[in-house]
Amino acid sequence: MRIIIYGAGGVGGVIGAQLYQGGINTILIARGEHYKAIQKNGLFYRTPHQDIALPIPVVDHPNKIDFQESDVVMLTMKSQHTEKALDDLRAAAGDQIPVFCCQNGVANERMATRRFQNVHAQLVYLPATQLEPGTVVTHAAATIGVLDASVYPRGNSKLVDEVTKTLNKNGFSARPNPTVMRFKYGKLIMNISNALSAVSPSGDETENIRRQLRSEAEACFTIAEIDCASSEEEKERRGSLMKQSSVAGQDRVAGSSWQSLARGTGNIEADFLNGEIVLLGRLHGVPTPANLTLQRLANQLANGGAPPQSIPLAEIQRQIEESH
Repeated sequence: MRIIIYGAGGVGGVIGAQLYQGGINTILIARGEHYKAIQKNGLFYRTPHQDIALPIPVVDHPNKIDFQESDVVMLTMKSQHTEKALDDLRAAAGDQIPVFCCQNGVANERMATRRFQNVHAQLVYLPATQLEPGTVVTHAAATIGVLDASVYPRGNSKLVDEVTKTLNKNGFSARPNPTVMRFKYGKLIMNISNALSAVSPSGDETENIRRQLRSEAEACFTIAEIDCASSEEEKERRGSLMKQSSVAGQDRVAGSSWQSLARGTGNIEADFLNGEIVLLGRLHGVPTPANLTLQRLANQLANGGAPPQSIPLAEIQRQIEESH
């Protein structure tokens, strides 16, 4: 089995680095300056235990790969980049290649299933940072991350068993879970706060806004009859696995949405996190003013190239109240 990591940013770069170090045939697909830096100098992989440059094979487009029957593609880009990536992948590899959506949110699997016959859902708990071209960082001190998987929309297969077994041998905790989408919806409730951390510094109103975001999501899931893993189930799955430690010269930073603003990418994942709740609210008649406000403000900062945490909490609360 060869594993192709499509979207070798923080999460994808860390997964690729671990697999490559474990002797797994691995190829990265990266973009822009990140691709150029990896191609020139290897992937610089930083953890609490090592700083190492890894000569992982890397390309900048799927059409640069001679695809093989045993290939598996792990999608690890942010959701706003998924559709274009899937179209490029289908053109290069056909529609039968196995695809694992190792991404936040719940929209990627639907996008992939429109195009591919062999789609899998994959849960992601993985502390990763990618701020400099050619470098990925994880503060994970023991288990690198949780990467459970299933056939999409549900079920198990020999391939799921094989992929999770490979991940388990290379620093991850990965289980076949035929209903892993339940946990992806549970993770979505966590991820809808990403925009808040990216848009505003924390303060007295932070927890109140977080509660509003979660309450709206839960109301939407209830009326839409979406089966969602509880916070207790989520905590039990993570257990004590996600221990973190320091990396020399690298402070722990906020989540991937904050990183998008810090890197000035011009885009952000809010449409597929907060926007998923807004979509459900519109479909089922549930008001979602907090998620709508954070979706709007996150995109406003991304589109304008503004720095992270540049909108005061009071302004966010004011706009939420006006959106009711």
